[in-house]
Amino acid sequence: MATPLMLLVLLLAFFCPPSSSSSDALWAGSSLSVEKKGDVLVSPGGTFSAGFHPVGHSAYSFSIWFNNPSCNATASNCTIVWMANRDQPVNGRRSKLSLSTSGNLVLKDAGQILVWETRTASKSLPKLKLDDDGNLILSSLEGHILWQSYDSPTDTLLPLQPFNESSKLISSRSQGSYSSGYFQLYFDTDNVLCLVYKGPEFSSVYWPSPWLLRWEAGRSTFNNSKIAALDTLGKFTSTDNFTFLSADYGSKVSRLLKLDFDGNIRLYSLKENGETWVVSWQAFPQPCMVHGCCGPNSIYIYTPNFGRKCDCIPGYKMKNNSDWSLGCEPKFLLPCNRPDQVGFLKLRHVEFYGYDLDMFPNVTLEDCKNKCSKLCDCKAGTYCYAKTQLLNGHRPPNFNTDFYLKVPKATVSLYNNATGQHSKLQCSNKVQTLERTYSKTPENEPLKFALWAVCSVGGLEFVVIFLVWCFLIRNNDDASPMAGKLLAATGLRKFTWAELKKATNSFSQEIGRGAGGIVFKATLSDGRVAAIKTLTDAKQGEAEFLAEVNTIGKLNHMNLIEMWGYCAEGKHRLLVYEYMEHGSLAENLSLKALDWKKRFDIAVGTARGLAYLHEECLEWVLHCDIKPHNILIDSKFQPKVSDFGLSWLLNRGDVKRSNISRIRGTKGYMAPEWVSNLLYGIVLLELVTGRSPAMGTTVTDDGSPKEKTTLAAWARENTASAGETETWKHEIIDPKLEGIYDEAEVLNLVTVALQCVQEDKDARPTMREAVEMLLRNENH
Repeated sequence: MATPLMLLVLLLAFFCPPSSSSSDALWAGSSLSVEKKGDVLVSPGGTFSAGFHPVGHSAYSFSIWFNNPSCNATASNCTIVWMANRDQPVNGRRSKLSLSTSGNLVLKDAGQILVWETRTASKSLPKLKLDDDGNLILSSLEGHILWQSYDSPTDTLLPLQPFNESSKLISSRSQGSYSSGYFQLYFDTDNVLCLVYKGPEFSSVYWPSPWLLRWEAGRSTFNNSKIAALDTLGKFTSTDNFTFLSADYGSKVSRLLKLDFDGNIRLYSLKENGETWVVSWQAFPQPCMVHGCCGPNSIYIYTPNFGRKCDCIPGYKMKNNSDWSLGCEPKFLLPCNRPDQVGFLKLRHVEFYGYDLDMFPNVTLEDCKNKCSKLCDCKAGTYCYAKTQLLNGHRPPNFNTDFYLKVPKATVSLYNNATGQHSKLQCSNKVQTLERTYSKTPENEPLKFALWAVCSVGGLEFVVIFLVWCFLIRNNDDASPMAGKLLAATGLRKFTWAELKKATNSFSQEIGRGAGGIVFKATLSDGRVAAIKTLTDAKQGEAEFLAEVNTIGKLNHMNLIEMWGYCAEGKHRLLVYEYMEHGSLAENLSLKALDWKKRFDIAVGTARGLAYLHEECLEWVLHCDIKPHNILIDSKFQPKVSDFGLSWLLNRGDVKRSNISRIRGTKGYMAPEWVSNLLYGIVLLELVTGRSPAMGTTVTDDGSPKEKTTLAAWARENTASAGETETWKHEIIDPKLEGIYDEAEVLNLVTVALQCVQEDKDARPTMREAVEMLLRNENH
């Protein structure tokens, strides 16, 4: 029996090479092969690896990447920090990185084409080694550094890696491509650290802000060293006086500073699970301020999950269907010196940076249009400014100025309602592919069959053992593994059941109750007063628990409730929030504590919180239960939107196209489409009227009963009679205000509310537009 077993072992050892041949150094006369997937260099501590990494179909680049449980030389999701040949990948056959005895490190393609080299020489035998800081060092036998990857970064700067006058970070081309893009970080001739867009047709510096002088942006030109660096604790310093601290400054975690493909530079920190990178600082909280993302004559839209998206302005089409960087071109010929043959399209809240042809102060809008129509080079303009180029188009938040696009007069009606064809194509997201064929070597079919049989039997045994192990582990594990993984990624404090029981005095002071659980007042060990929410239903409670932690833990806004921590111990599921002194809006509406100014501020603050969820946070959130009970009031009577147990995450831009099968929320606040701005409209009407959403039976003027009506229908009926009488405002206003209110603000609030509750969801304003409408009278 022993003889067949020994033969089997020898057969496997001979024909099945080890899965990993990693080493800590590459010596003179040796090489790394692209075909040997485990042929990599590993740093002494195991933090980094260097080897051939796939960047497309049969396309590889020699790279350095972070090691994590799901990353290896064949994985496509590794965090790459450096590349030798990002713009000229080699093929997946016969490509090698070789270190010659003369000291030159050479990368050759399968056809022996020289792709990359260090151009170094050494009198003694050289050695290539990867250290624990992610630096790939080529040195002589005496320790003299001949070349190092730190001196030629790609798009990433590692902690302690010096960045100087000769350094430059260049972004990747797009989210799906590793090749060099158009954005660069470098020291300019004024010794200032800058971000610049260098496109195929134009270039411009966009950071520091081109609107500011260098000293106004906090930069100093009085230095000659031109040195910047990121330390291990999360502090970045530069000799031009620019500095920043990461959000998790002081934590000893892995970090990297990266110039992303969208032109924004971000600092990433690795979470404790070793697989998740989070943004701990970024240069542009509003990525649309980056220049050149979509090319001329287009508008830039940013979605964190998918990056940049572009849209041609009305009357224009893509110049090249595979490359947004070339922008759009007009479908029409614009007449010159014929002002009677041109017209203007109004683009709401659109801004195009720079390239002002002229400025016309102290003139009306019509005068501006007349002047632009007489200038052949004028393509469009805002009030008082004429534009000769339409570059860097975007819609900034809270930007109230309209833009007027010059088009042939005959096409005004044709393009008037056009919004442009929103393309699903991301900016140049083509993945590099190398197409080459090779002659196949002869194969021993019987031996191949025997190896397949042996590997199949071994694989089956491994699967059986794995399933038995999983079964035993699952039976011995009471806690939810899903909860553990998800909660570990949030970075919130984890409380024990005993801590929260003591903080709430054995859950003695109840301050709120709902379908999802009960809320108790608590005093934490550090003296902070908190609200502890216990989720009652074990099954449903855990689902709500995971949804709330995953959602609220990532959000940060002055009008959103702040979560401090959680408890996931056994079957206990609790959430720890900041405590709101004045309770919910529902409680306050029944009192006289809310005067009109407080109500109006609550309306605006709630809208700002929802607008942040919809358009500004890293992931879009749709709150399915906006009602006064879920709007809390702090000590300064500022609103905080709370209770995201009935919300879920959406990709940016998918709010109107979402396909949801289950209706969630509170009866009376929901609609067939149940989109948040409709629910917000109902809340506005409650702020004005003090009435319930479902009003019940009413009576007519002669005293006869009338059928049941809703608050929205009742308010719409009263505003419809505004032309007949002005007393409608006094009839709908909450009697508890005792006639003390601002009539203009009441009219504004009711107008916004009724627009938000329109049956056609496409006719409703977005939450950002709702904020602008509410503040319009205040600004004027």
